[in-house]
Amino acid sequence: MSRKYFGTDGVRGKVGEFPITPDFAMKLGWAAGTVLASSGTKEVLIGKDTRISGYMLETAMEAGLSAAGIDVALVGPMPTPAVAYLTSTFRADAGVVISASHNPYYDNGIKFFSNSGTKLNDKQELEIEALLEQALNHTAMQCVPSAELGKVRRINDAAGRYIEFCKGVFANDLSLSGLKIVVDSANGAAYHIAPNVYRELGAEVISINDKPDGLNINEHCGATSLDSLQTAVMVHEADLGIALDGDADRVMFVDHNGHVVDGDQILFILASAGKASGSFEGGVVGTLMSNLGLELALKALDIPFVRAKVGDRYVVEQLKETGWKLGGEGSGHILDLNHASTGDGIVASLLVLQAVLKAQTSLAEVASGMKKLPQVLINVRLTQNNADQIIESQSVKRAVAESEEILAENGRVLLRKSGTEPLIRVMVESTDVEMSQQQAEAIAQAVSTAGV
Repeated sequence: MSRKYFGTDGVRGKVGEFPITPDFAMKLGWAAGTVLASSGTKEVLIGKDTRISGYMLETAMEAGLSAAGIDVALVGPMPTPAVAYLTSTFRADAGVVISASHNPYYDNGIKFFSNSGTKLNDKQELEIEALLEQALNHTAMQCVPSAELGKVRRINDAAGRYIEFCKGVFANDLSLSGLKIVVDSANGAAYHIAPNVYRELGAEVISINDKPDGLNINEHCGATSLDSLQTAVMVHEADLGIALDGDADRVMFVDHNGHVVDGDQILFILASAGKASGSFEGGVVGTLMSNLGLELALKALDIPFVRAKVGDRYVVEQLKETGWKLGGEGSGHILDLNHASTGDGIVASLLVLQAVLKAQTSLAEVASGMKKLPQVLINVRLTQNNADQIIESQSVKRAVAESEEILAENGRVLLRKSGTEPLIRVMVESTDVEMSQQQAEAIAQAVSTAGV
């Protein structure tokens, strides 16, 4: 069965528009609480990022869960991976994160974690949606008896616990002493956590974009907008810069030269460091959008590489299927299942810093073993919602086959339909940027013609 409200990353949308309304959040809380209670759930932990709508949605979720007889533990602004960790460490039965990750402040979302830090299973999500649908149609939303209503408590030391967890990932015999690091918290959930993690491990920290006001989350800052971090690294003559996104499940780096080190390069650094130490087992999971340079660099190290669909959910599925531990996306979602059950920007950054220190060199140097191939992306807008038909058309298939023959082993072609707009994305990458441009334009022309 297909889901009506749950996407790959929970429920998400524009605040004030269905489904991101207080009424929906309350009924979602009730439906989720009712389903979870049937499995023995007694307490749910709720965390959020710093966007202003978090207060409204948190209160509504709290009311719905309480009406279903579920106790609630509030941790306030907290990174998404921290909620996954804290749900387990506080022995809560499930966790809720109120966040729209890297989106602007006017968007928000609600997602759930099991007590093991993973997302709810398909059966639970479908059961929640079925009850939710009834509640939205005003046919059912009943409170448990007053004596059975859920209670609410606030956890005051959650941030400190998560900081200690992050520090525990870092080798005891290493220190960040002597490193000057610029940290961009995106005015998001890690503003009071990330700078302290690096400071407590010995680094000199210059903290930027750490004053959230409810509206400035991800605004021209963080992992999706690196200009301010690049400037700060150069101005302060720092060794490197670290940027998180609004809920701190993504991380991007800037080296001492001001050059960006993205998620693909991070995967290479971690895999190659593990290979050098003899501790790396299995392979690496990327996505359809992972740079071909990553695949070639890993191949040179004799490390297997497979591609999942775009989205950290699919990377996790592929990791579980292969039994491997390391995977992620170029956008900075990095998963190391040896250390965390979900993408964790701070944990990933510490693993990279550890690799740099053990190599006794710079971030730029450890990243240099992977050469990113130039990518050309052309978005072809459609007049009809017929992307699948166009991609499968003979003329487009022929254009793709001709380009793949020209590129041979030095490049690749990817066609993807947008999940939110009537677009087909044509991506070509190769060792020759002019060649990539030519082939991308040729395929885009075939797509345009087929769509007429």
